This record gives sequence, structure tokens and C-alpha cells, in this order.
Amino acid sequence: MRASRFFISTLKEAPSDAEIISHKLMMRAGMIKRLGSGIYTYMPMGLRVIRKVENIIREEMNRAGAIELLMPVVQPAELWQETGRWEKMGPELMRVKDRHGRDYAIQPTSEEVITDVVRADIKSYRQLPINFYHIQTKFRDERRPRFGLMRGREFTMKDAYSFDRDVAGMQKSYQIMYDAYVNIFNRFGLQFRAVAADNGAIGGSGSHEFHVIADTGEDALVYCPNSDYAANIEAAEAVAPAAEHGAAKHPLTKTPTPGKAKCEDVAKLLGISLTHTVKSIVLAVDKDSPADKEIWLLLLRGDHELNEVKASKIPGLATYRFASEAEIVEWFGTPPGYLGPIGTRKPVRIVADRTVAVMSDFVCGANEEDFHYTGANWGRDLPEPEVADLRNVVAGDPSPDGKGLLAIQRGIEVGHVFQLGTRYSEDMKATYLDETGKPQLMQMGCYGIGVTRILGAAIEQNFDDKGIIWPTAIAPFEVVLCPMGYDRSEAVKAETDKLYAALQAAGMDVILDDRGERPGVMFADWELIGVPHRVVIGDRGLKEGKLEYQGRRDPAATAVAAADMAEFVKARLAS
Repeated sequence: MRASRFFISTLKEAPSDAEIISHKLMMRAGMIKRLGSGIYTYMPMGLRVIRKVENIIREEMNRAGAIELLMPVVQPAELWQETGRWEKMGPELMRVKDRHGRDYAIQPTSEEVITDVVRADIKSYRQLPINFYHIQTKFRDERRPRFGLMRGREFTMKDAYSFDRDVAGMQKSYQIMYDAYVNIFNRFGLQFRAVAADNGAIGGSGSHEFHVIADTGEDALVYCPNSDYAANIEAAEAVAPAAEHGAAKHPLTKTPTPGKAKCEDVAKLLGISLTHTVKSIVLAVDKDSPADKEIWLLLLRGDHELNEVKASKIPGLATYRFASEAEIVEWFGTPPGYLGPIGTRKPVRIVADRTVAVMSDFVCGANEEDFHYTGANWGRDLPEPEVADLRNVVAGDPSPDGKGLLAIQRGIEVGHVFQLGTRYSEDMKATYLDETGKPQLMQMGCYGIGVTRILGAAIEQNFDDKGIIWPTAIAPFEVVLCPMGYDRSEAVKAETDKLYAALQAAGMDVILDDRGERPGVMFADWELIGVPHRVVIGDRGLKEGKLEYQGRRDPAATAVAAADMAEFVKARLAS
């Protein structure tokens, strides 16, 4: 490719609405252009990266035995109604009507469509297992699109769906896809981590997320440096303390704490550690009538944070919401900040975190404004509680596998694999006939990669003050040739054309910058765009038979004999 025949559109400054580094650099490098809120045109430079990402994914999916098809973007509402997701999906599901008034969804995902395809054509156990995938446009009507391709509304995703006879078969298919994902992210050249995750709204029994490691990541990843344990913080278990709570040593005392509504302020006032305080979180579960609503009180140690996903898994709390201030006053007789489990105005369901359940002589709200109880104890002052894992883990907690202490790093989710089981096959009656001729529900798995999100994640992990640093495998071009005076020096032009032909013949993805730009402008453009390998050809070097090679991360250029440069670059790409 010659730069004069390509479209290069770089900017010195990022648009004012670009928030994070990947968004800024992709806009400046001319890889995307904003069309509307969360909607972007993929410009030629960015599209080259997308196609390379897709090619790697496609190769590994095919190698793993998945079969490519292409499902439509627009899907009939009837399919979504079969699974109940037409109502449950909420406003993120873009709903449209055709000219006849029929309802359709602009797909955010394709579980319903693929299940419909399979239930029509798969009849016998002899046709299973099977795995279909496609790479297709998705649309999710995000409330607040931001961060460029990281949280847009329209995006490209690879999703695959496996169908098996039984749970063991599903788990085998799941492992095949998990291994394929490891291969994909290794080939991308990105530092990543696979972590156990919560299935969320998609349903199913088990899942793993794949995260690109980056300090700017939205997700907290929990892992044990001494073992293979890793989980998203939503799914990471906080191990129960080994000891039971001790005997009471102090009397229960109602202690004035004027104006101290936060545990941190109460601890400071009383001169105690925050770890001796208990915070109260009030949840409500609505029933058929307002009079039947149920109020729950969750108790956490003062320095811990509620894990909302864990809370939703407590029997009875699947549909919880946070209680309103009016409800809190009605049930506890005091505004938030002074709540506690002792002496509530109305009966509440109390659940204590595992850590709180082993505390003694702790401090909690007295259900009276400006007062807290000190010396509160289980058994003496209130009944032994219902206990559950309610909190986010923190660095230094014991690893659930018993092999060390947990550490936490940030990550950007770019892939997710799910064991769906019969979540969709049951609703949509996707069955096959087993060896005895009896109908059985198919066991499903689904597997997604955010294709366009990979671009943002890769940049968040690989950039400097000059611009993007693409891993070679997904760079828009592998090598750029920067001739000094291509249009003025016959020697430079001849050597550049010779090297260009040699690199192309060797199968390298090379671009020759023949635009006639000044060296500073040329270098700045390609450093911003992030091409990982650069060769400079100039009259001064040619007089000594030398060219200059510089990797995008190299602090300085390396002089290489002109005759050896093609092999030198080939070796660098291979390494």
C-alpha cells in the first residue's frame, strides 16, 4: 500500500468530547469518526485493525470446529417474547415496528435466533454436538454512551453458540471455546486474564470473562499470585473467618454520636478502628401489593462494601431495590446514618456478612438520630443472624483455594463465555431425540468477543505520549517505510521501491509513505497511528550502505545494511 493512495486523516488535538486515552488517540489517528451518540464510522485505518481482529477470531473459531453463519440484525419480537426477554431486557433493547405495525428488535445478541435455527433443523442426537458462530453488528441503547468504542451503542461482536446432548457435552464444548479464546488473545499480543464471572441477565450456570489488563479498566479483577484462582470482583468469594465471635466484654451502651452518620466519622469520634463498626444497608422487595413489601437489613463491617450481585443471589432478594428514605424512617424510626439491627420499629429480615457474624462488642446504629450502640453482641443483644457472603473482597483477603492472599488489578472486559444449560432451549422447546427415541432438551453454551471493543482495550494497554503502540498482529500495517525525499532523490526512491517490493514478496503488510511530507510530520503521523515497525531511507545513510530501523517501543534507531534490511525486519516481526 502506498500512502498517497490511502486515506490518512490525523489530528493534532482530540475532539473535546473524547474522554479516555483510547477514544482520544483513535480520533486523532483518524481511525473512527463520530456520527451520533455512541455511533461511529470506522475509517479505513481503523477498519484494517478490525479486519485483522476478525481474521484471527475466524481462524481460531474454525480451528475449534465452530461453523460460521450470519444471523440478521433485525429480529422478530415473537422470538424474544418466547424467552421473556422482550419485557425483561429493558430500554437497552432497541424496539422498532415495520410498516405493518409488527414489532422487531435490533439485536443486542442472538440466543433466540440461533435457538430457533437449531430447533428447526436439529432432530437427532447424531447431529450433536454442533457450534455456530457469526461476526455481526450489534446495537444496545446505552443510557449514557461514552469512551468511544469502549461503550458505544452500535458495535461489532463475534458470538458463538454450542448445542450438546447433555451437561458433560456442554462442559466439553465450553472448554474447547475457552481454550480457543486463550489462543485468540495470545495471538492478539495482549496481556489478558480469564476470570470466573457472574452470568448476569443472560442466565446459565457458569461463566468466565476475558479481560485485557489496563489501569483504566472499569472492572476489578481478583486473583491469587500463587495459584490459578481468578474472578471478577462480582463473583469472588470472601472466605468466612475461621474463628467464631468471642464472648461479650462490654455492656450494650447507647452512645451519643451527634452529626456522625458515617462509620468513618463514628470511628474517629469514638477513637476506634473502622473494623469495629457495622454499617446497615436497607433493601426492599415489592410484593403484589404495597402493604406486602418486605424490608431487609444487610450488615457489613464498616470498611467493607456491598457486593450487589451477591446480595441478589440470597433467596428472596432476586428482585430487590434499595429502600427509599421514607421506607427507612417507617421501619426504623430514623433517617439513614443511624440504622442498626437492635430495636427496629417494624420487623425486618436481617442478614449479616460472614465477617460481621464473627464480630463482638461492635458499634452499630441505635435507630435514633445522633446515637449509636457500642458493645453490641450476637446472642446477648440480638439473635444469631442469618449469614451470607455479602461483600466485595479486598486485597490481602485469603484466596478461596487456600493457596495464598488475593491481589486486585484493573481490566477491560472484551470476551465472555457462558454455560447456558437449558435456559433458552426450555423456553423455546429446542429438543432432540436421544438413542431411545425420547425428546431431550439441548444443552447450550454461548461465547462472545467484542470485536470493536478490542481496539479500545488494546490502546488502553499500549500507548505512550506519542500515540498508539499496536501489537504487530492487529496493527493497521506491520511496517511503514519513511523515505527522506522520495520525490527528490533517485537513490532514495530506488532503494525504497526495492525494499518495498522485497517486504511485500515476503508477505509483510507494509505501507510506503510517498506523500512527500517533512520527516517530522511523517514520523509524528506514524507514531500516532502506532505502526510497530519503521524503516527510514535517506541519502546520508545510503552513502554508507545503511538504512535505519526503529521499533515503536525502541528508544533509538538501529543502523542496518540496506541489503540485509528485509531479512532484519522479517526477523523482528517473527520475534
